Amino acid sequence: MKVVLATHNQGKIREFQKILSEIGWDIISVSELGDIQEPEETGRTFEENALQKARYYANITQFPVLADDSGIIADILQNKPGIYSARYAGKHGDDKANNEKLIKDLSTFHGEDRRGHYVCVIALVWPNGKELTVRGTCEGIIRDFYQGTNGFGYDPLFYIPSLEKTMAELSIEEKNKISHRGHALQLLLNKLKTMVFD
Repeated sequence: MKVVLATHNQGKIREFQKILSEIGWDIISVSELGDIQEPEETGRTFEENALQKARYYANITQFPVLADDSGIIADILQNKPGIYSARYAGKHGDDKANNEKLIKDLSTFHGEDRRGHYVCVIALVWPNGKELTVRGTCEGIIRDFYQGTNGFGYDPLFYIPSLEKTMAELSIEEKNKISHRGHALQLLLNKLKTMVFD
């Protein structure tokens, strides 16, 4: 089945393709369907934003659409950056500026006060209006220095104590097992398998 992934982010595309190939889905990026204007993200939660994007592209493309909204939350900053993670410093998708702003905002905190978590909500919307959402999380420590080159976004700052590595030091296979997106994708897979066999 051909499914549109509502992102231009190559890192996300690779992660989705890797996991969803298990059920034989052909994942294509929305950018492969031409120059479609992106929707505004006006939701107040990860769920609202993911559904908003998936509904928008499903309506335009008439394909099933997967959209995710994900971000990092520093617990001490009371849900920030949260849904604004990709544009925390102002410009959407400026990883370096976003990372530097988070480092600055956490500069007076140490140890356990730097605990945080990644959140990923995935929405799947069919053109006929059928909808499904799942949420995955991953806990860690947000450090003030970079380590690793495999990830994107805040991954070089996000340290996982149980693995003694940052998210950016993991292979894509390791990351898919423990990441917020990996957890959400696994939940999605499980739900889809149930839907197929019921």
